[in-house]
Amino acid sequence: MQSTSSPSIFTTQFWLLGLSSFLFSSSFNMLIPELPGYLTKMGGAEYKGAIIGLFTLTAGLSRPFSGRLTDRIGRVPVMAFGSIVCFACGFLYPIFTTVMPFLLLRLVHGFSTGFKPTGTSAYVADIVPANRRGEAMGVHGMCMGVGSAFGPAVGSMISEAFSLNALFYTSSLFAFLSIAILLNMKETLVKKERLSLKAFQITRRDIFEPAVFSPALVTFLCYFGYGAVATVTPDFSGYLGLQNRGFYFMFFTIFSILIRLFAGKISDRHGRIPVTIAGCIVLIIAMIITGYADSVPMFFVGAAFFGMSMGILSPVLSAWTVDLSRDDNRGRSIATMFISLEAGIGLGAFLSAELFANQRGNLPLVFFVMAGFALAALIYTVLIYQFKKRRARVI
Repeated sequence: MQSTSSPSIFTTQFWLLGLSSFLFSSSFNMLIPELPGYLTKMGGAEYKGAIIGLFTLTAGLSRPFSGRLTDRIGRVPVMAFGSIVCFACGFLYPIFTTVMPFLLLRLVHGFSTGFKPTGTSAYVADIVPANRRGEAMGVHGMCMGVGSAFGPAVGSMISEAFSLNALFYTSSLFAFLSIAILLNMKETLVKKERLSLKAFQITRRDIFEPAVFSPALVTFLCYFGYGAVATVTPDFSGYLGLQNRGFYFMFFTIFSILIRLFAGKISDRHGRIPVTIAGCIVLIIAMIITGYADSVPMFFVGAAFFGMSMGILSPVLSAWTVDLSRDDNRGRSIATMFISLEAGIGLGAFLSAELFANQRGNLPLVFFVMAGFALAALIYTVLIYQFKKRRARVI
């Protein structure tokens, strides 16, 4: 009698990819809590929104190229390029010590996240069976999530114990290790092309894949909140008397990891849209709690709910995007989703910085506005769900 059990998704390749993503995520996230204060000391306090905004701008602008290259020259070269950019930038931060060069470097640094996650997501989708895609995205996202918690917490410790320059060099070390792991990774793209100028000729279709409009729109609306969190919670932490400004991100990621272990698997069984609806509801709750937070415990409760919301939405929206893609346009589809993600984060960062205006009393408004964007995502997703149910009855 033949076994009907699914093959394991947890191969050596899968775990090596997860380790590389953990190191890469740690590399750029460890800088986030310290950069607002660093920029303020340079005299650029009014540009805090640009720390995240410029980073995500170039990440978004590079997605059409990374998506096209992922589908043409392979997943591994695209991942490696992203890590190399991250490695180089860590050595440049100690040199660029005035406002405008610093902001220019943030633009360049954004290319790293424009490439590495696009190639990685396509690689994961290539090596796992379709019926376990949500679970795989969830577990791999957990590796990224651990990095996004470990990075800020450790980054603040390194900065306090040693110096900011030591933090920047540690960021480069982590990026280098993420590259080293990729060196022996087997390429999964079957029909590869040689790198040529033609590979960089972007068309309108490379910028946006219409087939994945719905998950891309929901991603865009939901990630406004992430941009706000990354921009204002370091200052929020300071107002509440927290010495380590990475603690919010640590709580956020712990709960994100816990929920990721189940969210993707549940979406494999019950569908992407119902689980997305749940994620939007939790995100609204997170923004409201954080907006009302006037104590450290309440602040951390908001972080926990925010972590749960991202732990639900991140793997499920990724799996929903891949579900709607084909093998020959998977890189472009994933790039479209990431363009939406970065547009949401970037606009959320700029908008939250404008609303905050370095005034503590404006913090509730910042998070209530972000809750409004999450509400719009919820309404849209519910409408899709109802439409699909009605169509199913007709059929």
